[in-house]
Amino acid sequence: MRALVTGGSGALGQAISEALAQAGHEVWVHANRRLAEAEAVAQRIVAAGGSAHAIAFDVTDADATEAALTRLVEDAPVQILVNNAGIHDDAPLVGMRREQWRSVIDVSLNGFFNVTQPLLMPMIRTRRGRIVNIASLAGVMGNRGQANYAAAKAGLIGATKSLSLELASRGITVNAVAPGIIASPMAEHAFPAERIKQLVPAQRAGQPAEVAAMVAYLVSDAAAYVTGQVLSINGGLA
Repeated sequence: MRALVTGGSGALGQAISEALAQAGHEVWVHANRRLAEAEAVAQRIVAAGGSAHAIAFDVTDADATEAALTRLVEDAPVQILVNNAGIHDDAPLVGMRREQWRSVIDVSLNGFFNVTQPLLMPMIRTRRGRIVNIASLAGVMGNRGQANYAAAKAGLIGATKSLSLELASRGITVNAVAPGIIASPMAEHAFPAERIKQLVPAQRAGQPAEVAAMVAYLVSDAAAYVTGQVLSINGGLA
């Protein structure tokens, strides 16, 4: 099936793109400004015998996103969508700038709508589809200094549950994955190794490939009866 992974140039997006390609899907690796990185991911997948392409658009620009996706589905529908694009810009709410609030909500939540909505009718016509939204443990539990990020991810979880109800009778599943602390340059800066050992019962950060394996399961035939769920992968943190 044809798959689109938004935010595919980041560590988690790369792992998800590679896992879906290994499962035999044709993967479109999305980026906004980091098209070169998305192209490198696609080239790696092709070199390993998979099928992949890079695509660039700004998920916060509804018109540009719709135009890019209209071209993409002209010859075949996207039947697997992984909404992974997201940013964080942390600050305690008392000192948070309006732009910090708006930009984080814009990418994760408005981006989800801008990407998902144009792909639904082609997916519905085939009566087959898998939508996986990458949320966060912060959207379930909250996290200090991340009211904007937690609000965006909690909103994504609410949208997941609602959309799953709308699409269940059409053979389309909609689920969310809520990772805890996952190894990345960003996480290493925020959570030193000793802090992770104190926080996480498993005493380590998760690996992007471990999150990608959960996504690969959710888009597989084995998960046809799993919908409207929030699956957290967090080493026992919650």
